[in-house]
Amino acid sequence: MSAVPDAPMDPIDRPLSSTSLVRLDDPDRPEPVRRVVAELAAQGHAHPVHWLDVPARTAQEAADALGVSLGQIAKSVIFRRRADDVAVLVVTAGDRRVDEARVVEHTGPIGRADAAYIKAQTGFSIGGVSPVGHLNRPVVLVDASLTRFPVIWAAAGHPCAVFPLSPDELVRLCGGAPVLAVVQGVVQGVVQAVVQAVVQSPPVDAA
Repeated sequence: MSAVPDAPMDPIDRPLSSTSLVRLDDPDRPEPVRRVVAELAAQGHAHPVHWLDVPARTAQEAADALGVSLGQIAKSVIFRRRADDVAVLVVTAGDRRVDEARVVEHTGPIGRADAAYIKAQTGFSIGGVSPVGHLNRPVVLVDASLTRFPVIWAAAGHPCAVFPLSPDELVRLCGGAPVLAVVQGVVQGVVQAVVQAVVQSPPVDAA
C-alpha cells in the first residue's frame, strides 16, 4: 500500500514526544480507555495505546498532535438504525465526510445519534469513540478511503487516548467489517479499484 504524497511515512510505533503509553493495568486512566486496551490485548493487537499531552476532540486536533495527515485519523461516526435502534459505526478518514445515503444502502434507514445514545450504546463520550471495545456490538462499515494509508490512528476511549493500526488491522479488529464507499465525493469505481489493489498487494510491514 502506498500513501498519498502528503502522508508522512511514519513507522507504526515511532517515538512520540507528545505522548505516553497506556498499560493494560494502568489504574490512573479512565475506564473506557482501559476497556479499549483490554480489547486490543484480547485480539492480539501488537501496538500500544498512546496518551496525548493535550486532548484531541476533533480529527484535525488529533492529526496536529500526532504529526500525521488528517486522512490518517480514523473517525468513528455513530448513527442510529431506525429498524431496531442498533448503533451503526462508520469508521472514516478524517479528511472525508460520511455520505448517509450510501450508508443507508447497506444498513437500511438511519438517524442521527445524540450524545446520550452514543454513551449508552458504546460506553464512550463524543470525542473519544473507539472503533473497538463498545458496550453493545454495533453494525460496522469501514470507509475505503482509509486504504490510502499504511498507518492510521483511532481514538481509544478518550480525547487523549489514541492507537495506531493499519487499515487491514482495523477490519480484523472490527470483526471483518466490510470496506465500502461510504463518503462524499468518491467515485464507486475508483474505490473498488483501490480496494482490489490492496487485496492483491503483499502485506506491508509497518512496524
